[in-house]
Amino acid sequence: MGLQRIVQPKTQRGKRALEHKEPKIHENIKTSLLLKGGNTSLLVTQVLKELFRNSVFIVIHESFFVFSRKNITRPFEDQNSLEFFSTKADASLFAFGCHSKKRPNNLIIGRMFDGHVLDMVEFGIEKFVSMLEFKGEKCVFGVKPCLVFSGQAFEQDSEYQRIRNLFTDFFKGPVVDNVRLAGLEHVISVTASGRKFYIRNYRILLKKSGSRTPRVELEDMGPSLDLVMRRTKLASDDLFRRALKQPKTAKPRKIKNISHDAFGSKLGRIHMTKQDLSKLQTRKMKGLKKRPFESSGEAAETSGTETTSPVAKKAKQTAT
Repeated sequence: MGLQRIVQPKTQRGKRALEHKEPKIHENIKTSLLLKGGNTSLLVTQVLKELFRNSVFIVIHESFFVFSRKNITRPFEDQNSLEFFSTKADASLFAFGCHSKKRPNNLIIGRMFDGHVLDMVEFGIEKFVSMLEFKGEKCVFGVKPCLVFSGQAFEQDSEYQRIRNLFTDFFKGPVVDNVRLAGLEHVISVTASGRKFYIRNYRILLKKSGSRTPRVELEDMGPSLDLVMRRTKLASDDLFRRALKQPKTAKPRKIKNISHDAFGSKLGRIHMTKQDLSKLQTRKMKGLKKRPFESSGEAAETSGTETTSPVAKKAKQTAT
């Protein structure tokens, strides 16, 4: 086993590039790598162009790396070229398109972990409708998409659950802390029926309803894809759990004695010793101040001796 070569940067630009690729507590936004195989059909090329040029999908990642040359590689037989391109471009997601007599209109979607292929699913493109064929407005650049997964297989089958996780990783875009509800304009719907997946893109329309709550409608804006699953190569459970592992510093710290009610109000619990309310200092007011005979009477009651106030003595003398 040979020693690993340590790359030393020669320029400040190279140093920044190496620092960008280093492991971080909060990783960079995931980028996608689009590749064309040795032979590609017009349909596969059009799908890859939509993934790259279409604003609906460009918004998903900040930058795309596209290799215009044909790459004669078979990802399910040899992943070395994919891992090399992924490491060079620092891309953790990839889409590979090819065409052959045995597997026509082939599209492979996968992701990387630690420089190696983690999950990879091969689809056959049965039908594709470009977004240029749909009339109407399209979503603006920078809109966070809403993902909707339909089908019992996504809930019951472990393989389909992993595919749903792959689609979520590929379409979710950058992680944000807050989302403006009025800015939710894009919906990506993925429906599973048997071995087929139907991907649709809709634009959310908020129309008047006669009340404060608007009426929500969905308008098909494309592109739409009908995919059939052919082959899968999924990571083992141990490797998948290792890929999901997060450092302790990245996890949010739990704040004790803090809770929130149903309305979102922040509630706190304070622990204090038992208080003696008789010694509680209240506001000093002249009306609440005790008179001398009241204080002397209370003192007599506590001591067990009977005392008579000056007013009571005078009243007694007058009566006699």
